[in-house]
Amino acid sequence: MGEVGVDGCRCVVVLADGRACAQPVEAGAPVSLCTEHLLVAHDWVAREAGVTDLLPAPCAACGSPVGVRYPSGWVCAECEWRVGDRPDDELVRPVVEVVYYIRYRDQVKIGTSMNPRLRLATLPHDEVLAFERGGRALEQRRHAQFAAHRYAGTEWFAVHDALLAHVDELREGVDDPWSQYGRWLSRALARGGA
Repeated sequence: MGEVGVDGCRCVVVLADGRACAQPVEAGAPVSLCTEHLLVAHDWVAREAGVTDLLPAPCAACGSPVGVRYPSGWVCAECEWRVGDRPDDELVRPVVEVVYYIRYRDQVKIGTSMNPRLRLATLPHDEVLAFERGGRALEQRRHAQFAAHRYAGTEWFAVHDALLAHVDELREGVDDPWSQYGRWLSRALARGGA
């Protein structure tokens, strides 16, 4: 290899005419390929492995916004539903009731919904903190658990250590609450809507 480029080497690709590629290899490149040939290799691998990206629209089956793009089309990253396929009209849409925790400024709302995407679209919030599987009974237990910090007559609570610790427990191992919810929906769909 020649003494060119930041790391002092050239791309190892042999071109169709038998000459070596003259482009330098970028510093820190995982293999001795120039940027152009790294992109060609990426596109080659992406044909089989797919590329994770935001879906054109939320998944029709679970509502996840993330998918994997293949040359043949999109697949939901959460439930693997093929984008463009419509759920059968007879298919019972799964219901996964959750207790949600959202933050708005220095307050946290603890509420429940069978359709959190629709519900949270109507509420002002800065961040979805966590979801917890359960309905009204669990929501009422959480309201009682954190009652000392509740704003009277509302489902909003002042941020405090015990509430933050509870949210941290719910988020343990969860990078994105919406992905977690999508997995719950896809599992419910796989079980026949239960």
